[in-house]
Amino acid sequence: MANHCYIACDIGADSGRVILGTLESGRLTFEEVHRFPNGPAKIGGSLRWDVIRIFEELKTGLRKVAEKKIPAASLSVDTWGVDYVLFNGRQPMLSLPYHYRDTRTDKPYAAARKNELIFSETGIQFMTFNTLYQLIADTEQDGDLLKIADRFLNIADYLNFLFSGVGRAEESLASTTQLYNPKTRTWSEALIRTFKLPRNIFPQIVPSGTRLGALSAEVAAETGLSGIEVVASCSHDTGAAVAAIPAQGDDWAYLSSGTWSLIGVELPAPLINETVRKFNFTNEAGYGGTTRFLKNIVGLWILQESKRAWAREGKNLGYAEIERLAAEAEPFYSLINPNAPRFLQPDAMPEKIAAYCRETGQPAPETPGQLARCVYESLALSYQGALKSIEQIIGRSISRLHIVGGGSKDELLNQLAANATGRTVFAGPVEATACGNVLIQALTLGHLPNLSALREVVRASFPIRQFQPEQSEAWEQASERFAALPAL
Repeated sequence: MANHCYIACDIGADSGRVILGTLESGRLTFEEVHRFPNGPAKIGGSLRWDVIRIFEELKTGLRKVAEKKIPAASLSVDTWGVDYVLFNGRQPMLSLPYHYRDTRTDKPYAAARKNELIFSETGIQFMTFNTLYQLIADTEQDGDLLKIADRFLNIADYLNFLFSGVGRAEESLASTTQLYNPKTRTWSEALIRTFKLPRNIFPQIVPSGTRLGALSAEVAAETGLSGIEVVASCSHDTGAAVAAIPAQGDDWAYLSSGTWSLIGVELPAPLINETVRKFNFTNEAGYGGTTRFLKNIVGLWILQESKRAWAREGKNLGYAEIERLAAEAEPFYSLINPNAPRFLQPDAMPEKIAAYCRETGQPAPETPGQLARCVYESLALSYQGALKSIEQIIGRSISRLHIVGGGSKDELLNQLAANATGRTVFAGPVEATACGNVLIQALTLGHLPNLSALREVVRASFPIRQFQPEQSEAWEQASERFAALPAL
């Protein structure tokens, strides 16, 4: 079989990578060509994304690919959801896009979420930073900017636009906005009218795996690449990761473990009813018309922020050292509700955790090991509750939990997840998002036949570790404690 190469531009909240993926004889191999840090910029009391810098970093990665003189067939960009860029025919960017943790949406969210139409139209989980509330904030706070905007594109789609000159909203990413109707697979005209959003800025929606066109002449000349096609694979990183889950059958759930913990199941169609709304689950679009039925849980962000806080104090701990200290710490010393609003915002995370524990009558963690153990066990118990809710909603049992993403490297967290949920955990691949990005490109170009074949390639290409549950009475008691914790 001929080998084919593809470029994945995989950008997360903390870092971005340009990865060269090679598909040969049913196996996929990766080479990380370029990596760069990412994160919000604080400007004038707001949090923004420096998208121009991200674009420049990606072009640096493309130049490094060109230097290898390996002919790549295509490239595609994936990022987080909800955030977006406003632009028009004269200006490629009207302002630096807001970061989803910016607090400007707090008041619009509180007012808008009372509208029952939102969930019935979208089936999307209520979260303060969804695109809907950001656009409402724009109408209330930056209306003059919206008047001169021709279009908005979510971040990955915008970067694909910069590469190809073709601006389209890829379906998996559009579905994160809380403005997409998963039944009609179009923008919700009812919500656009209700919240008086300018209809002209909404781009055309295209399915996952859409060929956008050739790499622009400008970028080709600047990077030295030629003959490259730009593909909208799954522009949403979780959509790409779920496509690459190495699972078979239907008794499995997935957990994309990283800055966020996204836990759910793959369904053939959206599930929108009062029970789903009550449990605050979400229906996001997956590859091939599937539905990613899931819940967002604040994930390793809490530990990432704590690590940054310790570094500012002169304690430069690596993640392997943090995991070791957590393994040595006393089990169930204290627990937190990871989705408490205070933990969504950056800065002073150890102090926030300590305050939460004191306010709920628990001892505050005093060491990095105690704090990390608290975070790990709290996340594991969050997974337990989410899986119970999923089983109740879909009416069938789940016996396997596939954990993918950066968090799947953390053996302690994987074992705690198995213990808390009582399910066998399958960990890996770490690079699930890049796998999905690359292999959906392969599907789009006709180098793979279908989603089943894609997942077979993943199973053949990457080691998957198993963790068996070690249940104990202590976990049952901890589950009762955790269930009683408030979202302070």
